[in-house]
Amino acid sequence: MARRTLLQFASLLLILAGSIAPAQSITIPLATSEARIQQRQEQLRLISPAAYDLIRYPIVDANEKYWRQLLWATAVIEPQDAYVREAIAQILTLTPQQLSPAQARTVEMALQIATQLYLSNPTPNLEQQFVQTIAQSPNPQWVAMSLSALTKGGANVQQQQQWIDSIAQRFPRWSENVSLYTTIQELATPPKTPPLKDLLSWTIAPNQQQLYVFCKRDRSQLCSAFLKDQRGRFVRENGRLWTMPLLTRSLHNLSWNFSRGYTPQGIYRIEGIIPQPDTDYFRAYGFFSLVNLFAPLEPGVKEFIPGRKGTLTGKLDGYKALLPLSWRNYFPIQASYWAGMEGRSLFRIHGSGEDPAFFTNNQRYPQSRGWNPAIGCLSALELYDSNGQLRSAHMPGLLSKLGAKPTGYLIVVESPNTPASISAQIQAIAR
Repeated sequence: MARRTLLQFASLLLILAGSIAPAQSITIPLATSEARIQQRQEQLRLISPAAYDLIRYPIVDANEKYWRQLLWATAVIEPQDAYVREAIAQILTLTPQQLSPAQARTVEMALQIATQLYLSNPTPNLEQQFVQTIAQSPNPQWVAMSLSALTKGGANVQQQQQWIDSIAQRFPRWSENVSLYTTIQELATPPKTPPLKDLLSWTIAPNQQQLYVFCKRDRSQLCSAFLKDQRGRFVRENGRLWTMPLLTRSLHNLSWNFSRGYTPQGIYRIEGIIPQPDTDYFRAYGFFSLVNLFAPLEPGVKEFIPGRKGTLTGKLDGYKALLPLSWRNYFPIQASYWAGMEGRSLFRIHGSGEDPAFFTNNQRYPQSRGWNPAIGCLSALELYDSNGQLRSAHMPGLLSKLGAKPTGYLIVVESPNTPASISAQIQAIAR
């Protein structure tokens, strides 16, 4: 489809802002059933024993593009064939070696996909390579990723401690490495969540919106968003507290402290939008504009703190000062700070032009049916019928509430409270 076919709707979006255009006025050829089938088939055709032949396609610089395309198809299709797992396990034998930047990028993506496959169905060949990486790799991030995968895959406490002891011997300054420090810290007994009312009552900076997103520890479940306006009042719609669901699950089931992992908890700066639509990015981000987010320490932000140019200053103490006193030493809420320090970036809130059936592993998460996973961002509902017509989308409502040029803060929190309980606490504060 020509780019202008989608762009003609851009002005319509700005006018509508707060509502979804009538479904018949938004028809996307890329979203028809025929286009969906073709898109899925393109990925399926890449999966074959010959494609994973490491003799024919060795891990060298010239094959980087080939392997990135194949590994992405592996993430989408999530094939359970033994030859797929064996090939990825063979790639992971390279983790102890000195590699070129291109080779390292391929190996790191293989680690991400290995985590996804291992957590869907733990197999000894992948487990062995994770253990080898912990024992031999000089790359602390890969060591941390392997420890995280093994832990999520069901390793017992004794095994975890043995690996941690091994890491401490190999990396005496492990606590100064963000990947190792945050991974090991996550394995400690989870601290008790501080009082939610303290966070709900707190103002990070005057005259700033605060979008709260409450999630479960199991990120396959939908999160619930609530919005406090610039005057400190929770937004209502038709007399009821406004809320909307979002998904923060990583396609690869990676932890928050790794690239392409799930959305870290903590504070982000909301700073403007990224206009859509665009045919190049429709499938990944959907038809509507994206909300632009900045993690603490992430370059590119105009004012992480209003009135102060640039990113957050003051390191961890500066970040803690943005939180109420009872939350300042609660490690989980510091995740966005550590993620920013490690270099994670480009967080967004966006819809999805992908068919939910495109990603095979969506089938394992019926509680979030209709929402697509992301690789760090927060995903909103966006559904199309077989003719490519928009059926349902939540982004227009969010964009309307935030305003045309939104600024403020996003706070992501894992909470054991139900959405109804959180609503009740908000109602009590609002009285």
